[in-house]
Amino acid sequence: MKDSKLTTRIVHADEGQKNEAGALRTPIYQSSTFVFDNVEQGAARFAGEEAGYIYTRLGNPTQKNLEKQMANLEGGDDAIALGSGMAAVSAVVMNLLNCGDHMVASDTLYGCTHSLFDELLPNWGIEVTFVDTSEPENIRAAIKDNTKVIYTETPANPTISITDLEEVVKIAKEKDDITTVVDNTFMTPYLQRPLEMGIDIVIHSATKYLGGHGDTVAGIVVGFEELIGDIKMTTVKDLGGIIAPFDAFLLLRGIKTLAVRVDKICENAMKVAKFLEEHPAVERVYYPGLESHPQHELAKKQMEDFGGIIAFELKGGFEAGKNLLNNVELCTLAVSLGDVDTLIQHPASMTHSVVPQEEREKAGITDGMVRVSVGIEDVDDIIEDLKQGMEQ
Repeated sequence: MKDSKLTTRIVHADEGQKNEAGALRTPIYQSSTFVFDNVEQGAARFAGEEAGYIYTRLGNPTQKNLEKQMANLEGGDDAIALGSGMAAVSAVVMNLLNCGDHMVASDTLYGCTHSLFDELLPNWGIEVTFVDTSEPENIRAAIKDNTKVIYTETPANPTISITDLEEVVKIAKEKDDITTVVDNTFMTPYLQRPLEMGIDIVIHSATKYLGGHGDTVAGIVVGFEELIGDIKMTTVKDLGGIIAPFDAFLLLRGIKTLAVRVDKICENAMKVAKFLEEHPAVERVYYPGLESHPQHELAKKQMEDFGGIIAFELKGGFEAGKNLLNNVELCTLAVSLGDVDTLIQHPASMTHSVVPQEEREKAGITDGMVRVSVGIEDVDDIIEDLKQGMEQ
């Protein structure tokens, strides 16, 4: 199993845990607590002297199988499954940072990640410097004596700018105590594995491609034993942002089709991006698979394929974008991404509305930008819907 190809492991990596009934699929252990054989066993488990389950906030067999699978796919030692992507982000940064510490972060992040870093962390005496991490020297220039974390998304949400992860690792190693964190939601471990490039911690909003069907909300943290163990026993245990067993089951099910879904999505996205680039109503397209993308070569180097997220700007700006979104029929007007359905949304007024306008524009999130998460429908139907929407 360990030496199997990635696509095989995607299907079979959750099969290491046997269950009493011999069920083919991991059961949903819908239990808040677990029974001890005797007082001594309970005491030993609480003391960490004996493996076993205590209480679902501290671990659950369904959750554990999901964590083992994600660690296997990302190339880490262990993982943590949580109740949302933001639970994953907050559990990590609140474990790694203390009052008086400093973090360097991408200036283009998911809106709620940005607001956590920009509004809440400073209240606790944590300083955050936002920089364009697509230029490595910006990261290096922002490092301070008290810098503890470098945090980035790549590709970034929603501008699809790309950060060179090998360069991030090199910069972090210039100082002994910097931890590198990458949000890998857009790529999944099928297309990009930051831990293999030397990154310390990977985060996923598992709501997106890992689940893939728009029916669960969850987050994943993957890394190496010492860091993951410390996060589990601090911010996860004490803040309690855990995943429900049923949601863990849905993710285990969704991941089994990850490769075939993402292959189809990438194939469709490339065709949609080329259509948009050639359409006279479109000002600019942001998709790393296009040669026009400024980091196309870097994308080819560190990603297996180019993903399913496309951002583009219409020549008519916000009004043209609003007109398109109000007239699509097949594409679904909804936030989130990574579903089998094609989703379309307006970042400035939706997912990134919490980011101040000046900061949005500085990061390249214009009022006229539209983001599409391409699905698995027939690509001709997706293109025809976008075409008729722009012609309204």
